[in-house]
Amino acid sequence: MADRVRDLIERPVSPDELRRALQRPIGEDEREEILALVRWFRRRYSTGADRLAYVRRAYARWKLIQPAAKP
Repeated sequence: MADRVRDLIERPVSPDELRRALQRPIGEDEREEILALVRWFRRRYSTGADRLAYVRRAYARWKLIQPAAKP
């Protein structure tokens, strides 16, 4: 299962496929879900300093769990 998910995430995407995905209208449910996440994040990290501190911590975590990029 994890291999299948990784294959889906890491698969090459053509420029046309990307363009179509970016031009797709966002549905009302998806829009409300995104706005709810933004509202939660802004409440949880209410200042710019809080948000930057979160990003720094998250970036440090991501660097630990992500394998180094292959040249």
